[in-house]
Amino acid sequence: MLQYDQLSLGAGLIEAELPDLSGQTVRLSAFGEPFLVVMFICNHCPYVKGSIREIVALAEKYRGKVAFVGINPNDYERYPEDSPEAMQTFATAHNFNFPYLLDRTQATAKAYKALRTPEVFVFDQSRKLRYHGRVNDAPKDPSSVREHTLDLVLAALVQGQEPPVTEANAIGCTIKWKPGNEPSVTIG
Repeated sequence: MLQYDQLSLGAGLIEAELPDLSGQTVRLSAFGEPFLVVMFICNHCPYVKGSIREIVALAEKYRGKVAFVGINPNDYERYPEDSPEAMQTFATAHNFNFPYLLDRTQATAKAYKALRTPEVFVFDQSRKLRYHGRVNDAPKDPSSVREHTLDLVLAALVQGQEPPVTEANAIGCTIKWKPGNEPSVTIG
C-alpha cells in the first residue's frame, strides 16, 4: 500500500497567490463566501472531464455560500494539453463559473499535499479543512455515480451540520510533476 503525507483535517487554509486566465493574481484568502472549495484539476485528465459538469453545477448551486477555485498544477511543458492557452479553451468549453488558476511552480499543490486531479479540499468559515477527497465515486463516468460526495459535504456544511464524510480517497490522474518535484511516497 502506498503511503504519503496528507493535509490533516482541521488544518488551516494554505495561502497562495496564483494567476487566473487573464493574468490577474488571485489570493485564496480573498474569497468572502462562508465556505471555500480548493480543487486541483487540469484539462486533459479523463476523471476531470467526467466530473467537470458536476463541479460547475455545484459552483452554481452553492453560489454566494461556497466559493470554488480550480488550480491546475500540471507540468504543461511536458503535457502541453494543460498549457495556459488550453486552460482558457477548457474553461470556456465548460462554462467555468469560478476562477481557474495556474500553479506554475507546483508549490501550491505540494503545500496542499495534493496528488491527483480532481482532488478537493473544503474549508469552513474559519478556513479550517473540513473535507478532503473526491468529487464523487465515479468521476470518469457520470452515468455510474452513486455518491455525489462533494455535494453531500457542502449540503451539510451550509446547513450548519457536520459533513457525513470528512475524507474520501481522490479518484483521478496523478498530478504531472516537473522532474524533481515528485512527492515522497513510501510503500508500507
